Amino acid sequence: MTKIISTHSYRGGTGKSNVTANLAAVLALRGHRVGIVDTDIQSPGIHTLFKVDLNTVNNTLNNYLWGHCSVTDTAVDVTENVVDGDGNPTVPDGGKVFLVPSSIKTGEIARILKEKYDVEDLNRGFVDLCRGLELDYLLIDTHPGVNEETLLSIAISDALLLILRPDIQDYQGTAVTLELARKLEVPQLFLVVNKALETFDFNELAQRIFSNYRTPVAAVLPLSTDLIQIGSTGLISTQQPDHGFTRAIETIVDSIE
Repeated sequence: MTKIISTHSYRGGTGKSNVTANLAAVLALRGHRVGIVDTDIQSPGIHTLFKVDLNTVNNTLNNYLWGHCSVTDTAVDVTENVVDGDGNPTVPDGGKVFLVPSSIKTGEIARILKEKYDVEDLNRGFVDLCRGLELDYLLIDTHPGVNEETLLSIAISDALLLILRPDIQDYQGTAVTLELARKLEVPQLFLVVNKALETFDFNELAQRIFSNYRTPVAAVLPLSTDLIQIGSTGLISTQQPDHGFTRAIETIVDSIE
């Protein structure tokens, strides 16, 4: 049975997509079949981390939502793009990573914003994708903030990872999202602190956030120059397996696996 995990943040810019992509890579390295759906339809971007040129992709999530194709037709096998620092594929036999990207075409984004879509179709798509691709895990990369689509994704999730930065605005927004998730009775809730300066005491920061929210902190992820350089163009977890960021991602996987 597929385990569904949503990664969410109240505000943009938390590094949510980067965390999602690296979680998928680590799960695949452990031999799992993993699917990722980029439901951040207004500002998609996770495809860049897997080196996917959307100009070569026939169908995106948008096409499925408009009834032009099945959801499995939108899935791109990006397993071979999960590579090490030398560009060599790293996923063992049995492991797979599939990505359902959203369109980056201006007209198609505008159409979604204007016409909307039936969120129940999105829900059915998640189920069909899990069955059709025989997934062990489905990772849903959500749109920041709170809207109908986000609430749907959270409601059907087995686990929710809330990504926040160590600043007051993220703290306040995270409290709102946690309250909603608890009302939706999500089985597992975890906080992930991202972009923490390496000068911080990570243990003290994690304890302070746990005390504020009474929610487990799965990991504190560091911010450093090399992360900024790699993070927008590839997967840190496979390019630098000994990095502190990678070890923290593996800790998160241990919590949800």
